[in-house]
Parts: sequence; structure tokens; C-alpha cells
Amino acid sequence: MRVSQFFFKTQRSTPTDAETISHQYLVRAGFIQQVAAGIFNVLPLGWRSLNKIRAIIRDEMHKAGALEVTMPVVQPRALWEESGRADTFIPPLSTFRDRRDRAMILAPTHEETTSLMARYAINSYRDMPLRLYQIQTKFRDEPRPRGGLLRVREFEMKDAYSFDADATGMDASYEVMTEAYRNIFSRCGLNAVMVEADSGAIGGKDSAEFAVLAETGEDIVLMCDSEWCDYAANAEKAEFRKLPNPQESPLPMEKFPTPGAETIDALAQLENIETAKTAKAVFYTIDRKVHIVVIRGDYDVNETKLRNLMGGAEPRLSQRKEVIAAGFTPGSASAIGIDSSMVIVDESVTDNHNLVAGANESGFHLRNVNYGRDYSADAIGDIAMARDGYTCARIDCDGSLRSYRAIEAGHIFKLGTVYSSAMKVSFTDEDGTLKDSFMGCYGIGTGRLLAAAIEANHDDRGTLLPASIAPFEVALLGVNMKGDERVGTTVDAVYAELTGAGFEVLFDDRDEGAGAKFADADLMGMPVRVVVSSRSLARGGVEVKRRDQPPASSEICEVSRIVDTVSAALKN
Repeated sequence: MRVSQFFFKTQRSTPTDAETISHQYLVRAGFIQQVAAGIFNVLPLGWRSLNKIRAIIRDEMHKAGALEVTMPVVQPRALWEESGRADTFIPPLSTFRDRRDRAMILAPTHEETTSLMARYAINSYRDMPLRLYQIQTKFRDEPRPRGGLLRVREFEMKDAYSFDADATGMDASYEVMTEAYRNIFSRCGLNAVMVEADSGAIGGKDSAEFAVLAETGEDIVLMCDSEWCDYAANAEKAEFRKLPNPQESPLPMEKFPTPGAETIDALAQLENIETAKTAKAVFYTIDRKVHIVVIRGDYDVNETKLRNLMGGAEPRLSQRKEVIAAGFTPGSASAIGIDSSMVIVDESVTDNHNLVAGANESGFHLRNVNYGRDYSADAIGDIAMARDGYTCARIDCDGSLRSYRAIEAGHIFKLGTVYSSAMKVSFTDEDGTLKDSFMGCYGIGTGRLLAAAIEANHDDRGTLLPASIAPFEVALLGVNMKGDERVGTTVDAVYAELTGAGFEVLFDDRDEGAGAKFADADLMGMPVRVVVSSRSLARGGVEVKRRDQPPASSEICEVSRIVDTVSAALKN
């Protein structure tokens, strides 16, 4: 493809609203154009890369036994009422009414429609396993779209769904898809780490993310630093071993003055104790009711774990006026004397005796507070946020968790019978009984994957995309083609040789200076650059350089050897 015949526009300056490297380079290199917050046009360069990603995905999905379908973006809200997610999906569904005043939604995901499809197709256990996938548009009205293609409102996703007769079959489909995902990311040049994850709005039994480690990632993953342990989890899901304080016999409670000590750090300093010897009170409004959350003073609340403990109800930090209106004393509060239905307790305080907690009286606290004796709770569980340096959750491991910034590139779920039960995706088993099918779902955002590849592969000059997903394999540059007839003749011959051999070539035939052409080639990041100039011809041929090598690493090759030289460069 000649640049003079291509839809091509690069930018020298960085867009003011582009925070991440991928956003900056995708706009500057002419891959995408912003239409509105979180909504983008995909331009020809970006489309070529996305088409390669789609081809890789399709190949691996077919190897995994999945059949391609297409499901509608616009769906009746009644379908989501049937599944029970119409009012609970986060972010809230985007809805509108059609001309017949029927409530419709813009689909953020397709569990409902694929369940409808499976309900039609599955009658017997012999109809499974059934694996379906699509590459389709989604819409989620994200409150804070950012990062270019990393967090958008309208986006393209490959979503796959599996249906099996039992949990064993579901697990088998999950493993098949796990292997397919590993292959997809590897073929896209990405080192994606599989980590445990929260199921979020999708729901279900278990889930895992494929995370690409990148300094600009918006997610945090924690991995054990022991070479013998493979524990890894998203921060929303990560667990850790809570090392208890030295065991003590419960002592009588004792009130004491703490003027001005309204924070855990101030209280610990006043008492000359570790924060681990305190019971921290945090207030959350859940279902319009203020709750007091009690956790050991050296830990923080993980709101995702809290939401899951409370059955999916979304927690919100209570405002001070709400706390006071509920009868609590901010800065000196505890669960003592509080109705247990308003109390949520992290397991870190249940096994530690004689903690210091608020006295529910301004300027006073209590020593020797013990769960069970002095207060109780209707909800107890692990609601603590894992942090860098905490001890690995696995009992047989003494390693420490290390945190890394990462980009979620894919997410897979074991849904079980959550949707099939609600939407009656049932079948007749071998013994003649009617059972619900077991379901899994598997998602990859194609645009997010492209952005993640750039976040993980770039330098200060532009992108470093692998050949498998780069828009073109070769950037061919003619320097001073009009001023030197030999250059024009030779570059045309090289273009014919490379395209004739099947290489994808973007030939920069513009009447531009060498500097502009080199800058654009580096910005777009084609894996191999071939330059024909008066200088290269004087040295015996054309200049060939891999994009990921230093500028001075180019080699001169004879025109007759150009196909073999480029082929070797692409394989390295």
C-alpha cells in the first residue's frame, strides 16, 4: 500500500487529554480518532491491527470447538428482567424506548441472549458441550472513561459462552478456553499472567483475569514472590494470611480519655501500641442503611469483598452527617452496644483479644475490647485489602505478596447455573430428569488488547508492535526519490519484490523529508524498516533495520537479497 493512496495522518504533538502511552500513540499514529468521551473512530491503520487480532481470536476459538454467532446490541429490557440483572448491573444499563414504547437496552454483555439461544438449541445432554462466540459491539456507560481504548463506553469484545451438562463438563470447557486464551495472548506478543479475579457484575462461581504487567495499568495484581508458589490475584480478589497478635486471655474493658485522637495512627501513638492492637471502625451506607465495619487497625477495607459479603449490595462510604444521624460518634466509635444487624466484622478482629476501640463517647476509647464477649455481628468474613509485603494466603507458603500495575486483557468465568436456572436453559439427562445446564463465559476486548500491546511494547519514538498484530510488516521509505532517479527506480523495484513475495508493505512515497518519514515509521512501529536512499545505494544496496533495534543497527543488503533479509528480520 502506497501512503499517497492511504488514509494517513500522524500528529507530532501529544493530545492534551491522552494520559496513557497507548492513548497517545494510537491517536498520534493515526490508529484511532476520538468522537466523544470513551467513544472512538477506528481508522485504517487501527482497523488492520484489529483485523489481525480478530483473525488470531477466531483461529483459537475454532480450535477450542467454539462456533461463531452474532447477537444484537439492542435488546429488550424484559430479557434482563428475566435474568434478574436489569436493575443491578454496574454501570447501570443504558436504556431507551422504541416507537412502540417498549423498554430496550444497549447490551454491555450477552449472557442473556446467548442463554436464549441455548434454550432453543439444548434439549438433551447429547446437545452439549455447546460453545458459542461472537466478536461484537458492547456499550457500558462508564462514569470515567479514560486511557483511550483501555476504558471506553462503546467497544468491541470477543465474548464466548459454554454450556455443559455438569460441573465437570464446565470445568473442562473452562480449561479448553484457558489454553485458547494463553495462545491468543502469546500470538499477540503479550506475556499475560493468569490471576484470580472477582466475578463482578457477571457473577458466577469462579473467575480469572489475564493481566498484562505495565506501569501505566489501571489494575493492581499481587503475586507471591516465592519461586515455589504461583499464587496471583487481582487486588479486588487477593487474599493474604492475617498473622494474629500474640495470644492473650481476655481482660476487663477499661475506658480512658483520648483527647484529639480521632484516627488509628493518633490513637496508637497515644497508647504507644501497634495499630494491629486496635479495632478500626469504618462506616458504609448499604441499601440506604449505615453500617459499622470493624477491621483490625493495620488493615483497610476491600469494598469489593464487602459488596460480595453483603450479597452484591453496593457499599458507599457514609458521609459524616449520615454517621452522626445514625447515632455514632465519629473518631470514637465502636460496635459495642450496637445492634448486630448494623455490624460487619472482618475476621482479623475475631481472633485477636484485648484490642483498643472507640467508647462511643467523644474523646474516649476502650482498652481490652473482645469480639464475641463485648459485641457481635450478623456478617463476618474476609473483607481486608491485600497489600504489597503481606504474607501469601497459601498455608504451605512463607512468601510475600508483591504488587504490580497491570492491564486486564481478558476475563473468564465459571458461571455455573446462575443464568441457566433463571432463564430456564434446561435439558433432559440420561436418567430422564430435567436439569439446568452449567455455563461459562469468556471475554477479550479487541481494542483493549491492542492498547495493552502498545503499553507493553513501546519506546520514546513510538509503538513496537509485533508482526502478528502490526498494521503492516514493513515500512518502506524512499528518500529523495525525485532528486535521485536511481532511488525512485530502486524503491519501486523493492516494493514490487516485497509485495510479490506476500509481505504487507506500507510504502511511504510522499514528497517529504527523510526526518518526517523516519519519525512516522517509528511512531507507527512497523516491525521492519527498509530505506532506499542515495546514501544506501552508494553503500551497495538498501538499508534494513528492525524497529526494536537501535538506530545504528541497520544493515545494507543487495536488492536481490531483500526478500530473504526481510524474512529473516521478521523471524528474529
